[in-house]
Amino acid sequence: MTYSLKIALRYFFSKSQQTVINRINAFALFMVVIATAALFIVLSAFAGLKDFGLSFTNSFDADFEIQASQGKYLSLKDSTLFQIESLELIQVAAPEIEEKVFLSFKEKNQVAYLKAVGPNYTNVVQVDRLIALGDWLSFSGLETVLGFGIAGNLSVGVFDYNTFLNITVPKKNKKTLLGQDPFVTKPSIVVGLYQISEDLDKKYVFSNLEFGQELLELKPNEFSSVVLKTKPEAKKADLLPLLAPLFEQPIRLVSRSEQNAALYKMLNVEHLAIYFIFTLVMIIALFNVVGALIMMILDKRGQLKILLAMGAQPQGIHKIFFTIGLLICGVGGLVGLVLGILIVVIQAQFPFIYVPGTSLAYPVLFQMKNIVIVLGTLFVLGTISTAWATRGLSKKVKAYAIS
Repeated sequence: MTYSLKIALRYFFSKSQQTVINRINAFALFMVVIATAALFIVLSAFAGLKDFGLSFTNSFDADFEIQASQGKYLSLKDSTLFQIESLELIQVAAPEIEEKVFLSFKEKNQVAYLKAVGPNYTNVVQVDRLIALGDWLSFSGLETVLGFGIAGNLSVGVFDYNTFLNITVPKKNKKTLLGQDPFVTKPSIVVGLYQISEDLDKKYVFSNLEFGQELLELKPNEFSSVVLKTKPEAKKADLLPLLAPLFEQPIRLVSRSEQNAALYKMLNVEHLAIYFIFTLVMIIALFNVVGALIMMILDKRGQLKILLAMGAQPQGIHKIFFTIGLLICGVGGLVGLVLGILIVVIQAQFPFIYVPGTSLAYPVLFQMKNIVIVLGTLFVLGTISTAWATRGLSKKVKAYAIS
């Protein structure tokens, strides 16, 4: 252990004869603790909110989706579907049809998206568990499942056999004779209502594949996409080369994040904004460290002359105060991080903060990457602030030696 480190540790743990210096040092350490804990807590809280928000879309979107890169529909043979499911990284594959449709019920109308699915679809996306009223599709008739938002707009109830929900789309063959109806309309019975989020509840209508193919005048092997449930380690770069040779037409593979690109982009921007805001708080807190170091240098001026007389070098004295600055940041950061981790863990296990007006515990998520981010930010900013506070100290020490 060098003399610079020994003296730095002594200065850090010992008290000054000046009470104001002790208070400034204690306040600087306290501010580092609070800033570090605040940054970790906020990052963990945002991670919890992000995970909570994505849980709604994750329960509705597949891990991956195979789509036609050219054209609107994908030709899929039964043998191709079997080959897809036989791949090691894929657990379940299910075709679906998605199309924009016009809904009408009595005097009310609304535009929505039809999702025509097969019995195997719920093994990929467990939407049947989201049914809040009624039942999921039985795949044995002209049945549909609506979101609560659509049902509310149209005033539709479940199992209403007196009035049908009409679903309308333009005919596939646009060259219709004069007087012919250019639209295809099929009646349906609403058998269930699902509830996920306000946006999704107003967007989708579910039916069986046969209903969708008849409505859209598609062939039995024509689908909009194939949704996939994959193993956790599956990646797009690994799956695409395996899937592409199985299709006669060009395909593209869309991941869950790409299916909700706008949402993920918004969340990433918000995460970055929150990080920068609380990094600014940490910078402000580190100004106290700068002030504490400057005051300590002035307070120890007499002792510095003694050190110089004993043969200490100006560079060594510079290292003393630089090490003290790093100790303040390091010790304060570790204490603040431990405090932040305790608060996050307690909130996760024994919630004490709730979303205002609800009994829902405020979501937090403990992540190791947040620890790395906080420590990395503190190390970089602490080093910069300490270097700035001790800049030119070697020259000042030489002046002390002369005076």
